[in-house]
Amino acid sequence: MSWNSIELAPVSTYNVIYQIVRQIPKGKVATYGQVADLANLYGKARLVGYALYRVDISLSDVPWHRVINAKGEISQSPSRYGADNLQLSLLEQEGIKFNPEGKINLREYLWQPSLSLDDSGEVLETAITNPDNKNSDRLT
Repeated sequence: MSWNSIELAPVSTYNVIYQIVRQIPKGKVATYGQVADLANLYGKARLVGYALYRVDISLSDVPWHRVINAKGEISQSPSRYGADNLQLSLLEQEGIKFNPEGKINLREYLWQPSLSLDDSGEVLETAITNPDNKNSDRLT
């Protein structure tokens, strides 16, 4: 797929994605689909990937390297120009371990943002901190 055929999302959508990714703590990972769900972009995991691809890794405070695929792997792509190896290195520096097949144990390392539950244990909403106004945004 070429970039000419990709419908780019509005910048504000990317900013929501970046805001969520900034919340992933060191030593934890999230999946593209998980970030999409938290951004109310259900089923748009690829859009998260496109947004993270556009991050200038030398200048940005977005920890893009903490987002992986649902298999617990780094998504390999020749268009990332070596960022796959950089992602592996950055995650290992944060203490994340990969098995011999290159997978991360999601049970151990998957980020679990704080959840609001009802009396039966059903998720009501997810709290994501908004660093811009120091309040929480509630994502349902």
